[in-house]
Amino acid sequence: MQQPPPPDTSFPQPPNRRQWLQGLGALGLAANFGTTAHAQTLAMAPWPVSEQLFGLGVASGEPDASSVVLWTRLLPSSHAPLLRPQTVHWELAHDAQFHQIVRQGEAMATPDGGHSVHVLAQGLEAERWYYYRFHCQGQTSATGRTRTAPAAGAAVAQLRLVYASCQRWEHGYYAAWRHAREDDPDLVVFLGDYIYEYASPKSPAKQKRSQLARLQPLAYPVSLQDYRDRYALHKSDPDLQAMHAHCPWLVTWDDHEVEDNYVGDYGVGKVQAFAAKRLAAYQAFYENMPLRASIAYKQAGLAMPAAGTPLYRQQSWGALAELWVLDARQYRDLQACRAPMGKSPASVKAADCADLASDRRSFLGWSQERWLAGQLAGNSAAKPESRRWSVICQQTLFAERAFPSGRTSADTWDGYPAARQRLLRAIGQAQLRNTVLLGGDIHQNYVCRIHDPEAAKPEQVLASEFCGTSISAHSGTTQARVDAIVAHNPHVLLARCDERGYGLCDISPKLWTTQLRVVNQPQYADSAAHTLARFVVEDQVAGPQWA
Repeated sequence: MQQPPPPDTSFPQPPNRRQWLQGLGALGLAANFGTTAHAQTLAMAPWPVSEQLFGLGVASGEPDASSVVLWTRLLPSSHAPLLRPQTVHWELAHDAQFHQIVRQGEAMATPDGGHSVHVLAQGLEAERWYYYRFHCQGQTSATGRTRTAPAAGAAVAQLRLVYASCQRWEHGYYAAWRHAREDDPDLVVFLGDYIYEYASPKSPAKQKRSQLARLQPLAYPVSLQDYRDRYALHKSDPDLQAMHAHCPWLVTWDDHEVEDNYVGDYGVGKVQAFAAKRLAAYQAFYENMPLRASIAYKQAGLAMPAAGTPLYRQQSWGALAELWVLDARQYRDLQACRAPMGKSPASVKAADCADLASDRRSFLGWSQERWLAGQLAGNSAAKPESRRWSVICQQTLFAERAFPSGRTSADTWDGYPAARQRLLRAIGQAQLRNTVLLGGDIHQNYVCRIHDPEAAKPEQVLASEFCGTSISAHSGTTQARVDAIVAHNPHVLLARCDERGYGLCDISPKLWTTQLRVVNQPQYADSAAHTLARFVVEDQVAGPQWA
């Protein structure tokens, strides 16, 4: 395997912290921020976030053995309003100085596409690192680093991936991304809640009660431009930009890319108004993520993928791993005992909610359920071409949680027990060599052994689960409450709500190692980080073990 090249320092890079502070000063906001990371007064995000054409950085994603998606988005400004489509030149090279350019071309950034650019760089060598950049109107983007996947069936010694989710702007800085970048992964798997739709509270008293780390000026989003602005806000963070520029990502969404706890066609308020808002949110997501689907719809002359287009997909990594990236929002049935235009209950009591046990409700949607079951069966250990590790990348906690109160969480897999049982049955019937589930959403670290209660031997461990905490979003609970839950759930090896961070996985043919990486002070951009815990999963030995 080719060794990854070092990050480039010869070309424009995402703004560092000092440059970002200088930008605040140019907008008259530095006085509210202070000159150190430990200032007491909350900083308001500058708006617009940048006057630079490539102020949102670059990204890459969805690599296969011969191609990878490259992304950027042009930012209109007072001196470059971008009223017409812009031609953007792109380059992909073996070296950081672009002396050995292997692919180049042009792409259009149009106003109706949010000035986003999606390029599928093709005809590449398998399992190789590359550099890329964009040019437009005399400006050059930051240099990104990306890679291709190993060839199908190729022997792979190791895959290092980061899994992460939930990066609410106001709740903390993105120091977690800085440390994740230093960990030098091959791939980032982002499991949802890339943006949050909330507005910052206006009153200092409420800001203090909410324990915010910084503020932003945007109102609650409704229109396409509102959602585009949300992505611009989040992508303006220098640590997030640097992580995107460091390696390719696999991304999916959860609820906050649209609205808290929405599912399928159901949100809060009038159906027609929610449908329009969801359409706008979906388009902004496709514009701002390095997705193959975004390339396909642009080639077809569409503003976004057709309604119902699957976001769920499969990603191979040689003979080592097969990853399935799922969509647990677009096709999901309504939460149990939720009124169609009302808010979802946080939890329900089974005795008062007959809908909870209904086998007619799906968490993934019926088509996705069937697709996933077929995919799992196709990777059965009995097949010579099967991959060593089967990795299900989905949004939330999969393991059952018995609460001391007797209530059941409505928006996680607990709220869809029949759907969870169908997936457990599919995993068992597929007879996979090793199964690992990755999740996010709940802003807590959970490490669990997964059992099938309907199996002939229900005590036997079927799979391993690592459900990650948030990059920055608060957990909304206390460790005492979490400890009480653990006491009722012996299959939970670890549950922690106090820390923000990400998961770091080193995957080899014989061993899976997960480090729970957490930041010491998420309210500060320069926070240090440490490893909270380390677990291993041995080849053909289901279930995580403390390391």
